[in-house]
Amino acid sequence: MQFVLDHLQRPSTLSDNAPLLIMCHGYGSDENDLFSFASELPDELFIISLKAPYPLQPYGNAWYAINFDAEQGKWSNNEQAIKSRDLIAQFIDQACEFYPINSDNITLLGFSQGTILSLAVALSYPQLIKNVVGLSGYVNPDIINVSDSINHYEHLQVYSSHGSADQVIPVEWARKTPNFLNKLSIKNEYKEYPVGHGVAPQNFFDFKNWLLSRI
Repeated sequence: MQFVLDHLQRPSTLSDNAPLLIMCHGYGSDENDLFSFASELPDELFIISLKAPYPLQPYGNAWYAINFDAEQGKWSNNEQAIKSRDLIAQFIDQACEFYPINSDNITLLGFSQGTILSLAVALSYPQLIKNVVGLSGYVNPDIINVSDSINHYEHLQVYSSHGSADQVIPVEWARKTPNFLNKLSIKNEYKEYPVGHGVAPQNFFDFKNWLLSRI
């Protein structure tokens, strides 16, 4: 099959109907980054780490461009973000067709820009996703098609976390995530850690335990 996104995969120890974890890396990184978590996660998980579609120079990839303008300040290319959102959804359909996974047990795990995309996919295509682990990101309402029925979200659960000293994405942005999810009656948990733009060891331990109880 010709997949719409390049990716790495670690097969599950289950021969069929495996829970799927899809990883979405941050801006300027690639599919190898979060894949380093794979060896520390349950063997029954089928793990896929995606490569974002937009190459950066001199290296790395992005889910969408981030531009820094002296007059306009920092701004994101939402048109590219929406295209990436839809590519991830299309990839999920392909993965369900090609790999021996349980299409009703799919988790997205993102970091930074990958979190923004993971939340956008889950909120725009809730029928595809069961859980989201969102690290060091936030909800961007401009790239989300919110369902007209809250019932479409009743199965969804979200774990989000942020560094209180994050100088890349302000913690104030992340603190809005629980309120956004609560308005849609989405079960969620939010935690902060005294770190910058990264995943603290305690954060990894906490989201791993959260995930173990839901796969």
